[in-house]
Amino acid sequence: MKYTKLQKAGLNISRLGLGTNAVGGHNLYANVNEEEGKQLVEEAIQQGITFFDTADSYGFGRSEELVGEVLKGKRHEFILATKGGIQPLLNGETYINNEPSYLRNAVENSLRRLQTDYVDLYYLHFTNPKTSYIDSIGELTRLKEEGKIRSIGISNVNIEQLKEANQHGHIDVVQSPYNMLERTAEEELLPYCIEAGISFIPYGPLAFGILGGKYTEDFKLNEVDWRQNVNLFEENTYKSNFKKVNKLKGLAKENDIEVSHLALAWLLNKEGIDTVIPGGKRAEQVRGSVKVVDVALNERVMKEIQSILED
Repeated sequence: MKYTKLQKAGLNISRLGLGTNAVGGHNLYANVNEEEGKQLVEEAIQQGITFFDTADSYGFGRSEELVGEVLKGKRHEFILATKGGIQPLLNGETYINNEPSYLRNAVENSLRRLQTDYVDLYYLHFTNPKTSYIDSIGELTRLKEEGKIRSIGISNVNIEQLKEANQHGHIDVVQSPYNMLERTAEEELLPYCIEAGISFIPYGPLAFGILGGKYTEDFKLNEVDWRQNVNLFEENTYKSNFKKVNKLKGLAKENDIEVSHLALAWLLNKEGIDTVIPGGKRAEQVRGSVKVVDVALNERVMKEIQSILED
């Protein structure tokens, strides 16, 4: 494993982290196996991964509980990131709640579930425009001053929202979709982060499974799968991207790697990207992914990738 430092946050992390939305994420995926989820986290530790990304909305707190169980007794060896701002309602729906009192309570609940007295990185998961960033980010800043969180992140924002949230320079990390098949972040978000010294962490680095190279052309999602709402799985978009993935598979084979490794290495070769956080459901997926930190893509390969993506 290789390690680096998140810029403003100053956190020492592994270049490959682990996204844990499938660890206890019963509300996101069908047939989630909790024991396999814990084994996934344990395997990540064995492979030298020190950065774990979760959220209080993954399994409505269950992901945090399982991650906390595995890291108990050795928590200070790792960097923990979680997110808040999604309030579950009694009718099964959710509400984006950025009110200071709610966020403070959410942080306290996350600390309890994770069995820790601080989190290294806490994100405002989604924005509710009814609450100003002065209030929401202001409350996270107070929690940082109290030592309950060490750095402040924000996710799922556009450039205008990010600039407003960062008006006092309190944003340390941004998390946003970014992968070979979804490159909107290159237009404004990523350049702003580079200029402002904010770390940018891509989520969905494997295009939510599409760049794993295992899906068939007629692949269909389970009805309860949260990815039903992801544009990449819209029928025509998926078919177009499927052709690109097949070409990328050929390029990966020429370089003796898997297409998933190519996709992750491509991100790690990009300016401003310190780490990637692919998810997974099984330990063998982690064992395969760790190879990516040793994959070097030369200028020729990067140009070939660009040609395939722009075709």
